[in-house]
Amino acid sequence: MNQNLAFADYAVFIIYFIVVSVYGYTVYRKRKQDEQDAKAYFLAEGNLTWWAIGASLIASNISAEQFIGMSGEGFFLGIAVAAYEWLAAIALIIVAVWFIPVYLKNKIYTMPQFLKTRYNESTALIMAVFWLFLYVFVNLTSILYLGAVAINGLAGGEYLHIIMLGLAVFALFISLGGMKVVAYTDVIQVAVLIIGGLVTSYIALTTVGQYFGVGENAIAGFKVLMKEAPEHFKMIIPKPTATSSQLEIDKYLTFPGLLSYAAGIWIINLNYWGCNQYITQRALGADLQTARTGILFAGLLKLLMPLIVMLPGIAAYVLYTNGHLPQLVGGKDGAYSAVLTFLPTGLKGLSVAALTAAIVASLAGKVNSISTIYTLDIHKKYIQKDAGEKQQVNIGRLAVFAAMLLAVVFTWNDILGIGGVGGFTYIQKYTGFISPGVFAMFFLGMFWKRTTGSAAIVGVILGFVLSVLFNEYAPALFGNDTLLYTAYPNGKGGFEIPFHICMGLSFFFTMLVMILMSFAGPKVNPKAFETEPGMFKVKPQTTVLIVITMLIIIALYVKFW
Repeated sequence: MNQNLAFADYAVFIIYFIVVSVYGYTVYRKRKQDEQDAKAYFLAEGNLTWWAIGASLIASNISAEQFIGMSGEGFFLGIAVAAYEWLAAIALIIVAVWFIPVYLKNKIYTMPQFLKTRYNESTALIMAVFWLFLYVFVNLTSILYLGAVAINGLAGGEYLHIIMLGLAVFALFISLGGMKVVAYTDVIQVAVLIIGGLVTSYIALTTVGQYFGVGENAIAGFKVLMKEAPEHFKMIIPKPTATSSQLEIDKYLTFPGLLSYAAGIWIINLNYWGCNQYITQRALGADLQTARTGILFAGLLKLLMPLIVMLPGIAAYVLYTNGHLPQLVGGKDGAYSAVLTFLPTGLKGLSVAALTAAIVASLAGKVNSISTIYTLDIHKKYIQKDAGEKQQVNIGRLAVFAAMLLAVVFTWNDILGIGGVGGFTYIQKYTGFISPGVFAMFFLGMFWKRTTGSAAIVGVILGFVLSVLFNEYAPALFGNDTLLYTAYPNGKGGFEIPFHICMGLSFFFTMLVMILMSFAGPKVNPKAFETEPGMFKVKPQTTVLIVITMLIIIALYVKFW
């Protein structure tokens, strides 16, 4: 087992870097020559194909939190964590059929613009600030940290900050070219991350087969995993009892069985895919049918992701518990890097390229969203109202640089403590503090004409306050008998409610308050979005994609329930 990269690995990685850079520069030159306005820079409006939209969605979504964080949760929980990916495919169907037509019909370019158009200026400004903080201090920081730690482990463990800077600079190079450069380079990034990810999973399975004497056969290796770790192939985590171990309690806290499906995981997915800047910036680059096809294509690709990002974690668990892996560096989040050490020379470089592709694509997509929200929803409206097209593009580029600089500063010494809780759970939990209120506000705003602006403002603030209450203060209020005990890495312990349940409770009470407030308001809301007959009707080819996706998901759940 070789833990260092060889010359061939560096050669493969350099080839990947050159291809992406040259292609990105080519797209940038063409965009600069043909499209000079700000909307072309931020949105690539009218120029993205369905396959570019789908690939770009996946490239921005699949990053270090999936490769490293979800692989770590695969090591810890098993296949239950695949629910995030498989139910995301259903969420994408819902978004494609019902959400996107509303955005396109009302010419929505950013999420704060949606809130201003549907509600009022105050709601839009509050959420613009919320999103900027979330994207910079949760998303960018976690991606940079997890990605740098993973690659650093393969490079010898002495280059963390150099790798961090390299990832940031590479992402800046791509994102400064605008949305069109990000989207079309994402096509290459997705191809690399899928091929590299599948290679890693295949080698992991054949390695398991080799160590357990069934030959270098991936299918045989998969059967070994199911035999050696049967508890890792159950979609539902059982509720702990009085005799449960601390490990069983911790698993339930991370993914609380059927209660996860009652609200939490749906709020996470529908808020992420349906009320998120990443979606609008890609889907608004096309007409309705192209946008729908691209989103459904992304849904099909999501079904592959557990095979790529979760299976290596389960393989690492089986190898680790049987003494075939050294101690994991960084706890469960070190599972993916540990598996990469089994790859032969050359293929290890491909896998590092796949990991880098996922990290860089996601960083580029997120900083592009940050610059769009800041430029169009804050700077242009409140700071420099007379900013022209060229000035807006320059402001957007400065915002890209500033966001990445802030992320690097806060990641440099893991200021936010990302490494202490596990990267994937860190993102899901702390994004979940605003997800219930945001999703309630968007859902009611789209589909209930009576929802008022006052209810929206109260809803987003109340959703956040309730999330903090249920996550941080409810244990002390409710007492120990109703909650679960958890031990933290620093040796301290406490009682807490699983964060999926916290999200469901927060969403329920926020919706209730918003509905009551809206009933107390006017019966006719002049800002309600208009719909038209046939707006949500889908074409036969779209129906085929939906049916195929649903049949695959049903088959997977029947197999692993």
